[in-house]
Amino acid sequence: MKVSLLPGWGLGLAPLQPLADYLSNKHEVQLLPLPECTTAEQALDELDAQIPADSWLIGWSLGGMLATALAHRRGNSCPGLVTLASNACFVARNDWPHAMPQREFNNFSRRAARDWSGTLKGFQQLCLHGGQIEAVPAELSATASTDTESRLASLSWLAQLDNRTAIAELQCRQLHVLAEADALVLVGVTHDLQLLNPQAQVCSWPGSHAFVLTDHRELAAAVHAFMTGGAVNG
Repeated sequence: MKVSLLPGWGLGLAPLQPLADYLSNKHEVQLLPLPECTTAEQALDELDAQIPADSWLIGWSLGGMLATALAHRRGNSCPGLVTLASNACFVARNDWPHAMPQREFNNFSRRAARDWSGTLKGFQQLCLHGGQIEAVPAELSATASTDTESRLASLSWLAQLDNRTAIAELQCRQLHVLAEADALVLVGVTHDLQLLNPQAQVCSWPGSHAFVLTDHRELAAAVHAFMTGGAVNG
C-alpha cells in the first residue's frame, strides 16, 4: 500500500525517519516536509498536489491534523487515515476543553517569534516529557530547514485547524493514537474523539509526545496491522 507520512511542527523530518524506514518494509512510503506557505488551506493545496490519491495519510501532531483535513477533502478516494499524538483542535475551544489553553498557545507563539532557538529547546523537552528518555535524541535535535517566517506561519495552523467535522464525517478507516503521558496533546481527549465518530478507532499508547520516535518499531507494526484490517490494542 502507499503511505504518505507528515511530520509535526518545527522539528523537520528526522523524528519520523525511523518510523518511515520500518513502514517501508511493508509499504511504499513517502515522507513529506510541511509546506512552506502562509495558511493551512494553502498547505493542504500543496499536499493534495503532491500525495497520490490512493495513499494512506499518516501524520504526527500538526502533520496528523493536516492529514485529517486532507482526508476529509478527498472523501471516498482516501483509503485510510492514521493520526499520532494529534488532536481535533490543538487549541482549546469552549466546547473542546481537552486541548492547549489559548493563553498558553499565545505565550508560546510570542516566545517563538522572539527567541526561536530557546523556544525550540523547550519544545524538544516538552515532546519528551513523561517518557523514558531524558536526553534529547539526535532526531529531535534536527530542525526543519525553513525560515522563521515559515515556521511561525505553520505554528499558526495549529490554532486555525478544527477537524471535528472532518473526523465525524470521514467514511474511510481511521485510527487516532494518543500518548498517555503527552504534555502537548492530552490523552484525556480520547473519549471526545471517539464520540465524534464511533466507527473510528481511538487508543492510547505508553510514552510521551515523541513516542513516534522512541517506540517506532512497535508503532510501525501496529500501524501496519491496522492498515491490513486489524485493530490496535490500547
